Amino acid sequence: MIQFEEVTYRYPESQSPVLQEVSLQVPEGEFLLVMGPSGSGKSTLLRCLNGLVPHFYGGVMAGQVRVNDRDPIKLGPRGMADLVGFVLQDPEAQFVVDKVEDELAFALENQGLDPLVMRKRIEEVLDQLNIASLRNRSVSTLSGGERQRVAIAAVMTLQPQVLVLDEPTSQLDPQGAEEVLDTLVKLNQDLGLTVILSEHRLERVVQYVDRILYLPGVGEPPILGDPRTVLAQVDMTPPLVTLAKALEWSPLPLTIKEGRHYARKQTPKYVRGPGRHAGQRGDSARVSSPVSISVEGLRFSYNGHAALQDISLEVHRGELVALMGRNGSGKTTLLKQLVGLLKPDRGRVQIAGMDARPAMDTRQAGLDEIIRVVGYVPQNPDALLFGDTVRQELDFTRRGHGLPEGTYEPMLSALSLTAYADRYPRDLSVGERQRVALASILVAEPQILLLDEPTRGLDYQQKEALTAFLEAEKARGRTIIMATHDVELAAQCADRVILLGDGQVVVDGPARQVMSESLIFASQINKLFRDPALVTVADVLRLQGAGERAS
Repeated sequence: MIQFEEVTYRYPESQSPVLQEVSLQVPEGEFLLVMGPSGSGKSTLLRCLNGLVPHFYGGVMAGQVRVNDRDPIKLGPRGMADLVGFVLQDPEAQFVVDKVEDELAFALENQGLDPLVMRKRIEEVLDQLNIASLRNRSVSTLSGGERQRVAIAAVMTLQPQVLVLDEPTSQLDPQGAEEVLDTLVKLNQDLGLTVILSEHRLERVVQYVDRILYLPGVGEPPILGDPRTVLAQVDMTPPLVTLAKALEWSPLPLTIKEGRHYARKQTPKYVRGPGRHAGQRGDSARVSSPVSISVEGLRFSYNGHAALQDISLEVHRGELVALMGRNGSGKTTLLKQLVGLLKPDRGRVQIAGMDARPAMDTRQAGLDEIIRVVGYVPQNPDALLFGDTVRQELDFTRRGHGLPEGTYEPMLSALSLTAYADRYPRDLSVGERQRVALASILVAEPQILLLDEPTRGLDYQQKEALTAFLEAEKARGRTIIMATHDVELAAQCADRVILLGDGQVVVDGPARQVMSESLIFASQINKLFRDPALVTVADVLRLQGAGERAS
């Protein structure tokens, strides 16, 4: 179905190729996962399949690509549209009309299909992706995850032979991601559809795929093989596989079901004991620290649709809080209330900094005053990026806050951005742009930091670096609230989890307790051992080491 023959590609104005002499074959009906570090060329390789590279992005390309005997380099996206369905990393970029049902019909109308066929296909994808309730909604009112599912549905209505998806679950909650992946598996198995996707959250997808293509970056050859073979050779692995490699479990388990066999039979008893409770992170600090944010009886609606209902909570200085919940539960709306981008219909939000000033009420305080205390990084990093270089982005923020320019090198280093300081931000990968957006807010030295899906586009190594960075910022007294679907991130660094549902606080408690009592929002390691003390790989290895020293 797909052939790459010594494909080399370099973006315009780039000094080195992002793909170098890549050769591979993908048979018809295969489910292929493309993985690798952020910026290694995953999105670029996918764009070659429908001619976006080089037709849309320009640059210099060598080698040959064939998809079902068609040449996407020659035909371009228009000539490949009926064969290759493509879901972009940024779903907003591919919407044409505002109403969800009209968006699903748009491509079908361009194909000149009979109205009865169009209606049938639209109904099928609405049910397959569980978005029938969104059919009459405006795209502009949807959450990031809902938009992602609508983008996938719009492509699936064309019934392509090859379905290409660039990080399709990056903005989906765990349940929504499972539903989408189940749909892809069904399309692959029942219809023989060839599915190729890239993904950083490997714990969600490795058990479904036939093979993995690992792109290490320019200068090193790609690795292509079955999941266990590839994961055994690389450091970028989901938590279950990381633990299995550390404890020398063989063959490597890809599912919790497979891992439980080893957890019962091979893991020492001192690791397993259910009911062992570890101390909760941040509890003592929370009791002794002053309140940074206070929310009382908050209500807010979009055009009559209740988004937040009677929200009341307090967040203390130096706390790291994870807002979790299904797509559309109100996480982003709550963050926008906290930074003053939205004003309450009822109730109030009060912001207190670390200085001696009285708390600000967001209903009366101006946005300029609020953002001197509160920094907000939205889901879409492009919303913050408009400078010609990364350095200019950071200098602009510093000037706007009356701070000296050019004193942010340690931050660039901590976020692995030093090499990109003089690059045009929008030429970077999504993960790299996410880190630039974070840096552009952090250089203003806000006392409260709000992050909306901060690990979108980040690989495991970058996520570990982000976790360490957030821990250091928290130790400095900075208050951090992040809306995330990344349960592994929350397990690693959150002191507290607030679970939202239909705009209400469903659960609010210590991270280990909340995540251990959840079937959906538990980490892989917690699902494996079912023990509140064990939520990360580090927890297991720490107890393993303690047990060995004791014996």
